Amino acid sequence: MTGILVDDIVEVRDPSEGGRLYTRGNYGYPRSGGGVDLDLVEATYLFECGRLEVESGGEKASFGELFMHSAAIYEDFDIRYLVYRDLRQRGFVVKSESGEFDLTVFPRGMTLSNSRPEYYVKAVSESAVFEIYDLISQVMDADSRGRKVLYGVADEEGDVTYYRMSLRDPSGKVFLSDSGIVPEGWLVRDRIFVYDLEDAEALRSGGFFGKTVGGFTQLSLTEGCFLLSRGRLSVFSPDGGPVPFEALRDFSSSVQEGFPARLKVYSDLRDRGMVVKSGFKYGNHFRVYTSSPDDCHARYLVHAIGDGVIRTWAEVSKTVRLSGGVKKEILFGKVVRKGVQYLEFQWFRP
Repeated sequence: MTGILVDDIVEVRDPSEGGRLYTRGNYGYPRSGGGVDLDLVEATYLFECGRLEVESGGEKASFGELFMHSAAIYEDFDIRYLVYRDLRQRGFVVKSESGEFDLTVFPRGMTLSNSRPEYYVKAVSESAVFEIYDLISQVMDADSRGRKVLYGVADEEGDVTYYRMSLRDPSGKVFLSDSGIVPEGWLVRDRIFVYDLEDAEALRSGGFFGKTVGGFTQLSLTEGCFLLSRGRLSVFSPDGGPVPFEALRDFSSSVQEGFPARLKVYSDLRDRGMVVKSGFKYGNHFRVYTSSPDDCHARYLVHAIGDGVIRTWAEVSKTVRLSGGVKKEILFGKVVRKGVQYLEFQWFRP
């Protein structure tokens, strides 16, 4: 069949041919008087599949001419097309979307006439960068309309990887308890050491703080700041002078990049009843338990994100793949004005 290229649409004017495209494949939108209007993504895909020829100015256009025309009209058309093409080949009905998202995807096996969209899809290049808060806003917008969010990330070879995103509200069962003892810790370089055995036991029984190594227990700077801010720890410098919270916080910020965000996310997770430990060996800030670490494995890997922090999809790919390999859920904790919002990234196969 033949379509006529008119600016940003391709008109299939024959009523019977247009009707078949719409009813059998859910392509295009019905025209007044019959036929359908195809958007440029749909038309390019049908052209590639050999189901459509396109005329422009009375002459047949080549696939390359149609593609370049579309790319001149829409920024990142190539990426949008790769994701659209991949989803169509997986058997989904896909329609173009305006605004924050690029595509709308209907449940597999369903059509425009008997279902509602399931996903909003954003098509991006692997080289694109993003700010976590923008993704959180998109998820909230989609949730308000009963949709889920998928990001289709096209690599430099044209392969597409999908990530499903959702807001999470994690909680646990281990809350800070008062043993009646205020342990004493000694600041040495970038960690805090507790030498008294009774103090060490108070830290463990009060919420599984610190790690015992031989005859002493060591606390991270994040743990130390949290406990000091709650009056559950006293910290001293090597010369024996007391270290107040503000001084420890400022020192920690000078030796650990992004420490303020780490501390806020750590404190929020602790206040939610979770045990928080270092996530360094998993490539994240924290590994998080919902109950006693003696009784369960860490459920979450959490990365703390402060204001203005830009992420790349290569970082996300590495982090999500690793978390899947160790069967943990990956959360990005974004510090906002009223606390912390948690965004989950999941590798997804449509």
